[in-house]
Amino acid sequence: MKKYPIPKATAVAVMLAFAGTSGFSVAAEEAVVTDTIAVKGILPSNLEAVPGSFNVVDEEELQVRQPFSVQEALKNVPGIHIVGENSFGLGVNIGVRGLDPRRTSRTLLMEDGMPLFLAPYADPSAHYTTPLERVQRIEVVKGSGQVLYGPQTIGGMINFVSKPVPTDGFAGSVTGKVGNNDYVGGHVNIGYGNERGGIMIDALQNKGDGIRDNHDFDMRELTVKGQLNLTDRQTLIAKVGYYEEDSHVSETGLGALEYAQDKYQAPTGKNDQFEYERKSVQLQHIFQFDESMKLSTQAYYVDSFRTSFRQINAPGTLNDDTQTGFSVMDRCEGLGVATEANAEQCGGRHRPRSYYYYGFEPRLDFSHNLFGIENDAVIGFRYHEEKSKRRQFRDGDPRAQSLNWAKAFGTFREDLRIDVEAKSYYAQNTFYLGDWSLTPGLRVEDYKKKINVLQAEGDPQGFKDTNEQTVWLPGFGVTWNGIANTTFFAGVHKGFAPPRPDRDINFDDLTGQDAISSTDAEESINTEFGVRSNYFNGIGLEATLFNVDFDEIVIQTRAGRFENRGESKMTGLELAGRVDFGKIYNTPHNFYVLGSYTNLFTAKFEKDTDATESGNRLPYAPRDIASLSFGYQHPVGIDARIGVDYVSQQYVDAENTRIESLDGQEGTIPSYTLLNASVNFKPVGSNATYFLSAANLADKEYLVSRVDGKVAGRERQVFGGIRYDF
Repeated sequence: MKKYPIPKATAVAVMLAFAGTSGFSVAAEEAVVTDTIAVKGILPSNLEAVPGSFNVVDEEELQVRQPFSVQEALKNVPGIHIVGENSFGLGVNIGVRGLDPRRTSRTLLMEDGMPLFLAPYADPSAHYTTPLERVQRIEVVKGSGQVLYGPQTIGGMINFVSKPVPTDGFAGSVTGKVGNNDYVGGHVNIGYGNERGGIMIDALQNKGDGIRDNHDFDMRELTVKGQLNLTDRQTLIAKVGYYEEDSHVSETGLGALEYAQDKYQAPTGKNDQFEYERKSVQLQHIFQFDESMKLSTQAYYVDSFRTSFRQINAPGTLNDDTQTGFSVMDRCEGLGVATEANAEQCGGRHRPRSYYYYGFEPRLDFSHNLFGIENDAVIGFRYHEEKSKRRQFRDGDPRAQSLNWAKAFGTFREDLRIDVEAKSYYAQNTFYLGDWSLTPGLRVEDYKKKINVLQAEGDPQGFKDTNEQTVWLPGFGVTWNGIANTTFFAGVHKGFAPPRPDRDINFDDLTGQDAISSTDAEESINTEFGVRSNYFNGIGLEATLFNVDFDEIVIQTRAGRFENRGESKMTGLELAGRVDFGKIYNTPHNFYVLGSYTNLFTAKFEKDTDATESGNRLPYAPRDIASLSFGYQHPVGIDARIGVDYVSQQYVDAENTRIESLDGQEGTIPSYTLLNASVNFKPVGSNATYFLSAANLADKEYLVSRVDGKVAGRERQVFGGIRYDF
């Protein structure tokens, strides 16, 4: 694997940023021990003034519910649709407000304000999300506050806030988990800190069997986080992480007849593989001038390598594109139908890809009294560079199951290099006028992308393309807090998703100007109106009406290609709430109900194109998504709950095809309802916590995706464990 060194200019910039008393900013400030610097994520300390919808999954909820993966952790957040096509949330698929959930490419994922994608501009694919064992809370933001972050500003933001370094001596925890499907998990967190700072080491491993046969997974991560309090107003935080995943995953689904025969089979699963290695560094410096001004910085560097091997290119299809309902191995048609025995006699396709990106971000947060009005302001800038190297090797020889053999003797199919340089500028000011707050903001994305195709379709190439764009993204929000513990809010902002260079190769014509066939950037106008309230003791409610008007939406076609399909609209209603009867009746025995509901009553194309009819529903945009749980908390330390999750029918293509094709890629996804339960017991005065959790408790069989053939959802998954805090 080729390593990309940090450029000298960046290294110098980082050292200068951390030298002296001034610093830059971090999009999400970390926990520090001084009294004057507050613990924050991407949400401000004054939540009443946030001019848009947001949700927080806090540490208590994560510990009580013990979600199996990020998918379960976000189930109660309205507006979110998750396609659970894998067992542990690896390669998570999250869609917000009707956007395609495939690899979460339209939702900005961050950890402590640092982007998590393979390449935030060139390949925003979520093959990694912060393991829940390291998370203190999860913040979800969907309103106009998105102008402070980017480049994805259409489908909301999800920020994983990592646990802080201890501040008072030794502290930590040890957790062990076991479950069915050979699931085993272990996590150790240990640290030491005092008034001068501290250090924390975090190690975890999770492994088990996936949804389909032979789909075992094994992921490991080691993270070291340190903190140095230079003065009572200055803090340095550093975090270094190493993640490794080795999973036998068939990225291709099943043909219709294969699925009917055995929906959990994976004939090539023993040979198909996905490997991922990720190295990350994040540095933060926070300088609190006084109570009204803070200057800080973050600098980050991520180096990742992923490679996948698959033996089936098109499910339920012969190599001549004849649909049969049963798959054959790619480039080994003479072997017949795909079976485990035939898979051993065939090679396949390797796709090794290398990525690295780095950046630094100054940000100034300050309060002022312009025009005699109380104000909070944010001004910031981010410089970001990234490089991607995408290659592909194919061969039918069984020795080609080895990447090294395929590199030496196989067909070299693809070599694509992508470089991106981006500068982002943003500013936001909140005016406080009695019970009102007004928040105008602006983000500017200025980026340049370069594509260099050295090899395509097995033939040497030599064509390049450069594209530059500057986009202005304004936003405006307003809140009213004239009723106690209640906020009414409204906001509008311009959303933006840059074109992805990895989609821009026209493999149908590799000569001349038609070799580069760019998809246009996606732009939208996002509007919302809502209310959140805790007016009544023990009752928390929120409701949001939203509308997203898209210009030149990009969708994935059934052949795996991406195309602009013109204008579209998503309009819907989000509801969420929790009722704690223990608080209402002032009793330690607390029965509670919590739930969320999303009604996406409009999700349609608005213009006829050559391949899309106006009025057709968007792919993977269910009309109704609901989650409802009933729980009980006993004063001895027991919290038990049971709930249901519902997802309504979905179309999977722009044509809204209802009749299933033999390759499994056309047809609808029927609605499904899943039963879940958990129990958490932490005896009063004890450092030990005992937990048991179950997903899909009724073991329902259901379909979740047709992107590359039919993919079944996870069967019943039960696990339990013990956590000991010290």
